[in-house]
Amino acid sequence: MKPTTEILVNISKNSSKNKDEVFTRLYRYMLRPDLYFIAYKNLYANKGASTQGIDNDTADGFSKEKIDRIIQSLSDESYQPKPVRRKYIQKKGNSKKKRPLGIPTFTDKLVQEVLRMILEAVYEPIFSNNSHGFRPEKSCHTALNSIKKEFTGTTWFVEGDIKGCFDNINHHVLVDIIGRKIKDARLIKLVWKFLRAGYIEDWKYHTTYSGSPQGGIISPLLANIYLNELDKFAEKTAKAFYKKRDREHTKEYDAVMNALVLVKYHLKKATGQQKSDLLKQKKRLQRQLRKIPCSSQTDKVMKYVRYADDFIIGVKGDKIDCEKIKKQFADFISQELKMELSEEKTLITHSSQFARFLGYDIRVRRDNTVKPHGTHLQRTMNMKVELCIPFQDKIMPFLFNKSIIRQLKDGTLEPIARKYLYSCTDLEILTAFNAELRGICNYYALASNYNRLRYFAYFMEYSCLKTIAGKHKTTARKIISKYSYDGSWRIPYKTKEGIKYSKFADFMKCKKVTDFDEVIKDYAVMHASTRTTFEDRLSAEVCELCGKINAPLEIHHVNKVKNLKGKDFWEIMMIAKKRKTIAVCKECHHKIHHP
Repeated sequence: MKPTTEILVNISKNSSKNKDEVFTRLYRYMLRPDLYFIAYKNLYANKGASTQGIDNDTADGFSKEKIDRIIQSLSDESYQPKPVRRKYIQKKGNSKKKRPLGIPTFTDKLVQEVLRMILEAVYEPIFSNNSHGFRPEKSCHTALNSIKKEFTGTTWFVEGDIKGCFDNINHHVLVDIIGRKIKDARLIKLVWKFLRAGYIEDWKYHTTYSGSPQGGIISPLLANIYLNELDKFAEKTAKAFYKKRDREHTKEYDAVMNALVLVKYHLKKATGQQKSDLLKQKKRLQRQLRKIPCSSQTDKVMKYVRYADDFIIGVKGDKIDCEKIKKQFADFISQELKMELSEEKTLITHSSQFARFLGYDIRVRRDNTVKPHGTHLQRTMNMKVELCIPFQDKIMPFLFNKSIIRQLKDGTLEPIARKYLYSCTDLEILTAFNAELRGICNYYALASNYNRLRYFAYFMEYSCLKTIAGKHKTTARKIISKYSYDGSWRIPYKTKEGIKYSKFADFMKCKKVTDFDEVIKDYAVMHASTRTTFEDRLSAEVCELCGKINAPLEIHHVNKVKNLKGKDFWEIMMIAKKRKTIAVCKECHHKIHHP
């Protein structure tokens, strides 16, 4: 039997070649065991693999028998997803609002992951290149790079935000959208089951009439399928809005250019004082030319980029055009998607001012700085997109919220010790600071004012030193002296190869951005091999703990290997193998949980 991954690759290729192709009989791939091994491989290493839903079902206990039970229930259509467990997490940048998360059981996660792979093979090739959220080979950086390249010359921004997108997805609209592409009643029915599974909050069951819970494996893909209709509408709107330039240059620019051409013509025959006067006139006209707007700005262009439920529109035109476009989008979102455009967050901003998107401040430069460009001078940065770090809105709140700095009475800032890290080792403290520094520096690596993070790195380093000093009840100066090595301070740690040293990260070396110039347009579900190690290990039927052969095996899973103490034999085995999983017989698995 052909591996299901190969079939999904073929489905993806067909979807890419024929955007209007309709797919049938996809549900049968939900009944193939090999996809569940791949699904487990994709899920077990996640932090949430050990997080419980409404029951005790986690990544621990995975086995071939479990797959058989799932497939049997899907085959006779008796499978019913359990309600998700609802919890709330703090929204970034807003201390009052909380975001609801729905945590499914691990069995439901497995089924959702298999369903996600099938749906992704169908939909990923037909998604718009303007969509960047929750997609393979796409990220916040690809969205920002797209803005940097596509929004050149933009005069206005429309910042769009859909109110409560994930919570307000209309189930009937979503199923209707899927039904246009997939004619498979059993698969559609399974999607309905997940959408209507409900949630448990404060031990009470609540029915879900709309929305797709954040935290579900399949929710981001369903949201993209839903919002792909908005992407298609944006492309149609941009096409209808487009207008070619009436003339290439402004009248003022052409007048000066014609005068310059005439001067150059007379220069060929001029001599003596006349030539000297013409050269002066030529330089004056060239200086004047660099100050006059060149492009006529009579064209109309609209560009659009979306990341999840946030989108930004760049408009070459006037504010009235922006108002019309905003209304068109609001009407489409209301009438077709049955959602609402957030008025307070959907702003029209002139491109000379900063617009906020994905944590960056974005504007279009009006820069008359002239720089050498080849054999002539040119305003190289004029009308180019600039990405900046919103230092006061993003970096400073991070430093205060994490207790890294404090403000003195005279208004100056100073780094302070993070007392809640005193229980960690010196190396763990350094590692924690380095991880935060690298994370922020990597994210803001595209910013033109990236060097401002030098100030941030200074606060981080001295807060780290004061934290280690506070733990040892000494001073930062003495910590630097104690750990001084090779011109900087470093924390020593032991390895099999001997003593090694970990130093505070250099913020300039943290600046790493993938080159997204060649973004993969057509995605196929590709895997390194058709069989996973889990499939091989379970099929071997040899207990990795006691060596028992011809025994049905289960996967024992732990959240982190470093949390194991190494007291029991199974812990020693997992530490030695550096694995979060071990395939054991049922007897050994029972002894692990009930010693």
